[in-house]
Amino acid sequence: MNKYLEDLVKLSKYDIAISMFEPKIENEKAKLSTFVEVAESIKSQINDTYAQIDDVKSKRTKNNIHLAELKTKLEDISRKNNEVSNEKELKALQLEEEIAKEQVSFANEEIIRLDEIAVAKEEELKELQGKLTEEEESIKEIQISVDNAIEEINQERNNVSQERGQLLEKFDKKILTFYEKIRRWAKDTAVVPVKDQACYGCFMKINDKTYSEVIKSEEIINCPHCGRILYKEEETEEA
Repeated sequence: MNKYLEDLVKLSKYDIAISMFEPKIENEKAKLSTFVEVAESIKSQINDTYAQIDDVKSKRTKNNIHLAELKTKLEDISRKNNEVSNEKELKALQLEEEIAKEQVSFANEEIIRLDEIAVAKEEELKELQGKLTEEEESIKEIQISVDNAIEEINQERNNVSQERGQLLEKFDKKILTFYEKIRRWAKDTAVVPVKDQACYGCFMKINDKTYSEVIKSEEIINCPHCGRILYKEEETEEA
C-alpha cells in the first residue's frame, strides 16, 4: 500500500476512535443520571407529601377553631334558654342548638378523617424517605464506578491522541490538508474501505478501472461518486 495512503488510513482510524470516546463518556454519565432522576422524582414526591401533611394539619386546626366557636355558641344558647320569654324564642334557640350540634358532629368526623389521612401520609413519607436513602446509596456506588470508567476512557483517549500526534509529526502537509478538506463534510468517513466493489461511504458501486486502482493501492484514489478516499482492506483485516 502507498505510504501516504497507509498513513491516511491510520489517521482516519485514530480520528474515528477519538470521536467515539465522547459518546462512551456520555453513556457512562447516562448510567448515573438514571439514578439521579429517580432520586429527584422521590424528592419531589417527598416535598408533595410534606405539603399534603401541612394542608391536613391546617384543615385540622381550622376544624378545632370551629369546634371551639361552636362550643361557645352552644354555651351561649344554653344561657339564653334560661332567659326565653315565649315559645317562639324557645323554638328558635332549639333549632339553632340542633344545627350547632350537627356542625359539632360533622367537625369531629372531619377531624377523625383528617387524622387518618395524616397517619397514612406520615407512613407514605417514611417509605419515600427510605427509598431515597437507598437510591442515594446506589448513586454513591454508581458515581465511583462511573468516575473510574470515565478516567479509563480519558486515559485511553490520551493514548490515542498521543499516537495520532506522533503520526502527524511525520505526515505530509499537502496530504493532511487534502484529508482535512474531505473530513470537513465527510466527518469520520473521509477514508473508507471498498467492499464488494462499493464505496463504504456512499455505498455506490465503483467502476472496474477505479476498483483496480484501489486494489493496487499505489496511489490515493477518491470515490468517483462522493469524493471520499478509498482503500482496500487487507485480507486478514477484512476477515
